Amino acid sequence: MSTRFEQGMTTRRAVLGDDHVDRAEANKSAFDEPFQSMITEGAWGTLWSDDSIAHRERSMLTLALLAATGNFEEIPMHIRATANTGASPQDVLQAFMHVAVYAGVPKANHAIKLAKQTYAEMGVTL
Repeated sequence: MSTRFEQGMTTRRAVLGDDHVDRAEANKSAFDEPFQSMITEGAWGTLWSDDSIAHRERSMLTLALLAATGNFEEIPMHIRATANTGASPQDVLQAFMHVAVYAGVPKANHAIKLAKQTYAEMGVTL
């Protein structure tokens, strides 16, 4: 294992939580192992491990980009991660309001719906 992979796994666990990463690792197969290694090294070991901006801001950027590009299936995972990144529900709402203005109201509306559902599951009162 590379140092970048090890750093990525540490950061991934810090952001997504041990339970999430343990489930993902348990579901990993020989087929998707190269992909899992790539995102652990690239996304988590490089981008998320860079301290140029805080995890709070990365969380907001990630959620806005997921919504703006219509990658809604990843939004609940990253909403749950806000418990570890420090992005508040108000931060998330502001990110999605930017999406509404710059990428479209329907995308922001759907992202907000997913965020509300996920926060409710987390026991977060909005």
